[in-house]
Amino acid sequence: IHSDLKPANLMVNQHGDLKVADFGIARSLTDSVSRLTIEQGRRGTLVYMGPQQLNGERCTHSDDIYSLGATVYELLTSKPPFYSGNIDRQICERVAPSMTERRKEFNIEPASVPQTWEKVVAACLAKDPSRRPQSVLEVAQPLQLPSGQARIGIAPAQPAKKKLMLMGGIAAAAALVLAVVYFGESKRHSIPVSQPPAIPEKSIAVLPFENLSDQKQNAYFTDGVQDEILMHLAKVADLKVISRTSVMQYRNVTTRNVREIADELGVVHVLEGSVQRTGDRVRVSAQLIDARTDTNIWADHYDRNVTDVFALESDLAQQIVSKLKAKLSPQEKTSIEQQPTGDLVAYELYRQAQGLDDALNFDAKVNEHLPEAARLLQEAVRRDPDFFAAYCLLARIHDEIYFWGIDQSPARLAQAQSALDSARRLRPDAGEWHLAVAQHLYWGYRNYAGAEQELAIAAQALPNERIVFELLAYMERRQGRWDASTHLFQRALELDPRNLSLLQQVAMTYQYLRRFTDAAAVLDRALTIAPNNAGTRLRRAEIELWWRADPKPIEAVFATVLLQDPTAASDFAAQLLDLALCERNSEKAQLALTGLGAGDSYENSFPYSHAFFEGLVARLRGDLVAAREAFTRARAELEIILRQQPSYAEGFSMLGLIDAGLGDREQAVREARRAAELLPVTKDSINGSIIIEHSALTHAWLGENDLALAELDTAARLPGRVSYGYLKLHPMWDPLRGDPRFEKIVASFTPAVKAH
Repeated sequence: IHSDLKPANLMVNQHGDLKVADFGIARSLTDSVSRLTIEQGRRGTLVYMGPQQLNGERCTHSDDIYSLGATVYELLTSKPPFYSGNIDRQICERVAPSMTERRKEFNIEPASVPQTWEKVVAACLAKDPSRRPQSVLEVAQPLQLPSGQARIGIAPAQPAKKKLMLMGGIAAAAALVLAVVYFGESKRHSIPVSQPPAIPEKSIAVLPFENLSDQKQNAYFTDGVQDEILMHLAKVADLKVISRTSVMQYRNVTTRNVREIADELGVVHVLEGSVQRTGDRVRVSAQLIDARTDTNIWADHYDRNVTDVFALESDLAQQIVSKLKAKLSPQEKTSIEQQPTGDLVAYELYRQAQGLDDALNFDAKVNEHLPEAARLLQEAVRRDPDFFAAYCLLARIHDEIYFWGIDQSPARLAQAQSALDSARRLRPDAGEWHLAVAQHLYWGYRNYAGAEQELAIAAQALPNERIVFELLAYMERRQGRWDASTHLFQRALELDPRNLSLLQQVAMTYQYLRRFTDAAAVLDRALTIAPNNAGTRLRRAEIELWWRADPKPIEAVFATVLLQDPTAASDFAAQLLDLALCERNSEKAQLALTGLGAGDSYENSFPYSHAFFEGLVARLRGDLVAAREAFTRARAELEIILRQQPSYAEGFSMLGLIDAGLGDREQAVREARRAAELLPVTKDSINGSIIIEHSALTHAWLGENDLALAELDTAARLPGRVSYGYLKLHPMWDPLRGDPRFEKIVASFTPAVKAH
């Protein structure tokens, strides 16, 4: 009995074979005592549990049958039978909508599911175990199709474990393989996800090239040479190539230990080089090293006119492919030989914009860097109207500006579309264009299905592009498929193992799931890579604040960071303000307000204006007149934005909270409802849950405790920001303090006492 059948434990390899994974809580049918691990009194994963498993009864084969039905249901509708609200009660009491009904709800084509499938899945989901199919054959036989058969196998294992694997393997494969045959390959498995493989022989990291030019402003040029070679190699499917984010961390390392670097990046080979530019001449030297023995496989240098640098990069990349004995298809060769632009000034503008985009992470000021990147790219394509890569990056920048909430106007999306149209005119079949379209569909429209289709195409041409897996991870997370998201982040990290932003995203995923131990472990891993990174140190300390309501670690980190760099207060003003509010320290809060500056800040696309924060600080010190004045200004600023961006759900959510602060019940409730209509949790599991949380705060500020607590109860059951420290310490929740129902919710998040 597997006891935890679900999509995240079912993987498809490159041969199309279905693998059942994670037997950590499985047990043999002959076990007298269940050896299942128990979390909060439950065994397995909530949305795939049957009523009996949910209620803590000893698992039987019937529970696996229920989980199988829930998994097939999700495969064919994109969601499990019950996925939001009071899931426990729905599993025990409600009948799931038909799969056809659910497909119509989500606009999935074709909408209709054959009645045979509807009946079999509905039978698997029966509340009464006696009404479910009593064997796997009873599930599989009605679904047999003439176009394919399920081929069942088990992985090599110890004899005692083979029965477990066989039971889970038959249960999953008998129905799921047939589902794939009938409905086509599952979109979730269009790019296989598996455990990290052994380091392949044909693997390489292209380290930053040394700039030997007299003019140090040629650093962009040198980085460009390295980056173009890396991108050429990354297009070769027979190679594993590490992404630039990880390799650039070795840029200013004076003494390189090639063996250690290769081990850290998970590769066998390393390419090093140097660039010297003098006037219109350029010399590029390169050496390919086998890191296992620290021996040179190949080395050469090239002297060319600077206008020939792109052809030089292509030649060098093909030399490396040959030395590594990698296969190079005709399509890959053609792609490698394409030059980005004939205008070196336009290329330098593009590289500067790319640098700004690469720097975006939890520490960056996106509302400053993204518009500047867009300006640089507009100048680049003005100089060279045929600059394909610049158009793709320009579309990405416009979409990021929209997604982060800096400008959610239709005009911004139109600018992104215009850049995409220009790119398509130049190279309509390029993988980079399909990747840019996927980003546009996701960031601009939350069109997950369309974006995933484009990513499946992009992956064929860009086999080493970690952004493909990263975007899939983001979309799975937004759709509430948290386990699948984590697996995809891990796949992205295989190609970019020292990417701090990726590690922070994984930590944030665990934090939203309230798996704080796992979040802390991921951030600790990030600190082994960049021990002095202030943003990561603060996020690690912040875990203790939200997990245990303990402000001491983040206080200590702030003290150290500000001692080393007093100007850092402006970079981390939002975290400092949160800490000050939780400590109810109005003086420290005022200092943080100064660091925030006059502009808006964005968290998950929600526009937190300076005036809104002023209102919070005024409320903290009990100055209701000043709070009202600040909220009035915040409202006026946000109204202007919403007139230009009438579908900005996160903006309406904030406006509802502001109007609650002003005591305008009718407006506040209407705006909270409008936000929930525009962006329900079914459309966006992250921002949708924050909107529910804001709705709870809106009703609390209006003195409507019953409605506030109902919304908070919903938010508390969903992955999200609601946590023990947040509820325990933050003054925004003060109107509910003392209400036994609120205190019960707070108590439900109480962390386990640390062992001493």
